[in-house]
Amino acid sequence: MDQLNNILSVISNFVWGWPMALILLGAGLILTLRTIFIQVRGFRHGVGIATGKYDDPAHEGQLTHFQALSAALSATIGIGNIAGVAIAIYWGGPGAIFWMWVTAAFGMAIKYAECTLAIQFRKVEKDGNVLGGPMYYIEMGMGKYFKPLAWMFAFCTAVAAFGAGNMVQSNTIAHSLLDALSIQPENEGAVRWIIGLVIAGLAGSVLIGGIRRIGHVASYLVPFMSVVYVTSALIVISINYDQIVPAFQLIFYHAFNPTSVVGGAAGGATVWMTFTWGLRRGLFSNEAGQGSAAMAHSTAKVEEPVREGLVAMLGPFIDTIVICTMTALVIITTGQWANGETGAVLTMSSFNHALPIYGLWMVVIGVVLFAFSTVIAWSYYGEKGIEYVGGKRAKLPYKWLYVIFTLLGARFDLQAVWAYADTANGLMAVPNLVALVALSGAVVGVTKKYMDEKARGLHIPYKELMKQSSQKPL
Repeated sequence: MDQLNNILSVISNFVWGWPMALILLGAGLILTLRTIFIQVRGFRHGVGIATGKYDDPAHEGQLTHFQALSAALSATIGIGNIAGVAIAIYWGGPGAIFWMWVTAAFGMAIKYAECTLAIQFRKVEKDGNVLGGPMYYIEMGMGKYFKPLAWMFAFCTAVAAFGAGNMVQSNTIAHSLLDALSIQPENEGAVRWIIGLVIAGLAGSVLIGGIRRIGHVASYLVPFMSVVYVTSALIVISINYDQIVPAFQLIFYHAFNPTSVVGGAAGGATVWMTFTWGLRRGLFSNEAGQGSAAMAHSTAKVEEPVREGLVAMLGPFIDTIVICTMTALVIITTGQWANGETGAVLTMSSFNHALPIYGLWMVVIGVVLFAFSTVIAWSYYGEKGIEYVGGKRAKLPYKWLYVIFTLLGARFDLQAVWAYADTANGLMAVPNLVALVALSGAVVGVTKKYMDEKARGLHIPYKELMKQSSQKPL
């Protein structure tokens, strides 16, 4: 197992070298400038769309704006917010949080472009099934000669789902429950199998219903668990209110003068190490650049591509700027960030330090709910990837394989699972980011058109439009 860990770590570090940093931040900067800071000027309108003001039941699609956002968030708000933040601090120090913020800021523009294109270049079949996502906007937007790039993305998505989608999630659930229940080492193996079987069984029961059931479950589960987690975090932070300013000072200082738990106070981390851990944990957390969320948002009931793009860009803000920051502040303000722990266990110990018993079990329950929602959402992404590569007949065998890997993830070593997930995420992001830069002109075109029309008062909320129609004389 140690040899496998070393091999996966070497591959992961190679994938997350300077080329990935250049591609990810370069694409984010290009899209930010070309859309004239859409993440700032379109933020308020995006919130209004997400509330349902513009929902028209006559539009093609399968989910409402809110359900599509919830389905996407159910994949992004998860282990990355609880365990991922802790891992970033462990390896890259508190400064890694700063680079997660940078990733999120650019990620909002990237997510906007992904999901705008996903609506613009989607296929709606006769039975209402929606085919959308990066593989389709690569094929339809860039032309048939780039279909191998679309195939590469779809294949990487199907493979990545087994890491980021299910194994990391079931592994972290098992790791958290074993620690919380103080299971003896000789019993760990059996308990891990039991936990894996339960998660896999529950996931399988939801997967049968497809994207509609996933969106329905997510629209209830995601808001509930997010409110509980953020509220608990705010309580802990308020208890340690005198450490809030020092915590932010620590984050900003160590972003450029790094240290890490691994290296100790003597400075085992470098700026590059801190930057790359913030980058990879930021991408794992909000998935901006991966193109995964574009598959969920492509199912939205909407005719204006820009509207879904504006809703989608709220994802990185909610996920990384809000929830990941809450986790980081809890870990740092409680003084637990250098206690030698990592992953969900570090977050658990930090909450438990301020809120004994409740804090521990709140995080455990949060891990279970966050992780489970991610498992069911990523099953859809992987399914769409394999459908593009192998056709509809490949979907059912893939679902069974997905459930099996969910079970196995609970049994594997933590380090190996995370290294595999990071590698798969990176490989999945490359073809998507190339496509986003190539198609940025199309994004600019539809953005300018929509914003100009909105300024002229042409985009009226659906309910208001219906009200005006009912008041017109016959």
